[in-house]
Amino acid sequence: MNLPRLVCRHRTALALAGLALFAGALLWLARCAPEGPAGVGRVAAAAHAPAEAGQPAERAFLAVLVVSAPAGAERRSAVRGTWLAGAGRPGPLADVWARFVVGTAGLEAAERRALEREQARHGDLLLLPHLRDAYENLTAKVLAMFAWLDEHVAFDFVLKADDDTFARLGALRDELRAREPERRRRLYWGFFSGRGRVQAGGRWREAAWLLCDHYLPYALGGGYVLSADLVRFVSRSRDVLQRWRSEDVSLGAWLAPLDVRREHDPRFDTEYRSRGCSNQYLVTHKQSPDDMRAKQRSLARDGRLCPQEVRLRLSYVYDWDVPPSQCCRRREGVP
Repeated sequence: MNLPRLVCRHRTALALAGLALFAGALLWLARCAPEGPAGVGRVAAAAHAPAEAGQPAERAFLAVLVVSAPAGAERRSAVRGTWLAGAGRPGPLADVWARFVVGTAGLEAAERRALEREQARHGDLLLLPHLRDAYENLTAKVLAMFAWLDEHVAFDFVLKADDDTFARLGALRDELRAREPERRRRLYWGFFSGRGRVQAGGRWREAAWLLCDHYLPYALGGGYVLSADLVRFVSRSRDVLQRWRSEDVSLGAWLAPLDVRREHDPRFDTEYRSRGCSNQYLVTHKQSPDDMRAKQRSLARDGRLCPQEVRLRLSYVYDWDVPPSQCCRRREGVP
């Protein structure tokens, strides 16, 4: 049998063999092709990978973590029924993800059952089983919740709030979305203090504070916003971070040496007592459940936060051009 007739008879097998050789060559070339300087492909993939293996289970533009206590069911109910209503559901706040954070170590059986029933009904509790919920553990609690968020949710920003905080979530989210890309990175946004003297006694005593006679500039803990890159830094550094008694003071110190965009905003009414009610406020601390419901009704009915504006204390614009001890002079005309 001559060669042409042999080729003709076995042309299908030869074609398949040729295709196999061609595919093998392509695979070999792909393995040998350079990835760019220092393996850029692998580095880029790692930079966008979640903190743990696998992809985050959820995605949101704005995450909200509300610090609460096991016995705070009434406050949580008020928050759910007012400023957090609609978060994560179809509608204006569909891109917002929210959880109430509660430590459960050492709870009595009845307390655990109450939290289990609440979780079964609402599904919005982030329970920390290894943390005893107490003021002296607040910094550890904030570290734990930021680490959990970093590992389980893909997000752009987080609002940290307390369960006696009222926030205008839609307005906050809209302002964050309107930012230029360079103003979204390393964002630390809230109401800052730079002249707080170190507490020598009482509930807020900071026996381990050795840095200076004032706290470093920090956003007050009643409500502040962090970009995801700063949460990632805190999460991945948590094993070596000094934990002071006050979580907001601790965060300010942790971020102090970083190239951070600190934005002081008087529209965050987050001091140890409220400055009153201004229709400009985005976040208001020290609110009772009744206060929250009144604000929500006013927003729904009139589009204004306050049934009536009230000023209880003067506010200030933080002056970043002077030493921190001179930063914060209260004056008229500031919300």
